[in-house]
Amino acid sequence: MKKILLTTLALVLALSLFSAGTKEQAGGRTIVVGATPEPHAAFLNLVVEDLAAAGYTLKVREFTDYVTPNEALESGELDANFFQHIPYLESFNRERGYHLANAGGIHVEPFALYSRKYGSLSALPAGATIAIPNDPTNEGRALLLLESAGLLTLRPNAGLEATPLDITANAKNFKFREIEAASLPRVLGDVDAAIINGNYAIPAGLVATRDGLLVEGADSPYVNVVAVKEGRENDAAIVALVNALRSEKIRAYVASHYTNGEVVLVTE
Repeated sequence: MKKILLTTLALVLALSLFSAGTKEQAGGRTIVVGATPEPHAAFLNLVVEDLAAAGYTLKVREFTDYVTPNEALESGELDANFFQHIPYLESFNRERGYHLANAGGIHVEPFALYSRKYGSLSALPAGATIAIPNDPTNEGRALLLLESAGLLTLRPNAGLEATPLDITANAKNFKFREIEAASLPRVLGDVDAAIINGNYAIPAGLVATRDGLLVEGADSPYVNVVAVKEGRENDAAIVALVNALRSEKIRAYVASHYTNGEVVLVTE
């Protein structure tokens, strides 16, 4: 009787382990990715079937801010996210003590200064109010863009950590409003100009190369990447995801939908 009981317990344990292993394996075939709507989520939705053919179920969760998708990635709610450039990711790691890593660069969205009131950079009046992103690195990126055009001077070595407090020369006495990046298109009509990230400018119908009064150069270092937790960069599922986002299907989509250079794919 004792022998039968032990055999039964062993069988139950084996079945339990098999069930757990099967569940873990099945979970590993699902990739949950957080993204801002355009172009990131649009790209991801394009490759759902491609990843399915490779044996992966891709689930896309859309976010409209820059903080929540990184919190969800760090906590394990997401397998990856796709919305940010490397300087922002590195800044987030430093500030929060997070452990996020770049799994592969996909594209660049030119950063630009837009205005509903003025048609050229030279037309911006003295004392103009310019709205800029209030998040780390993108705020500095905005101020560096203005500095590149000779509109202001920043404290030496301020770099991407720059804020308006780092401005040492401002000949036209520009005023700055620090606004959450997602809200910048909505406040554009209320200020003289605004510097807006591509993933918020595009859904608002703004095209950097057409509407921008000042646009980053083609050598922009702000490549948007697929981000994961450190140590997962080479997971088979993540590699498959990155490869899908670098596919000819994505190139064809960009060529047909972003004909004015709103999105520039990178070559890895």
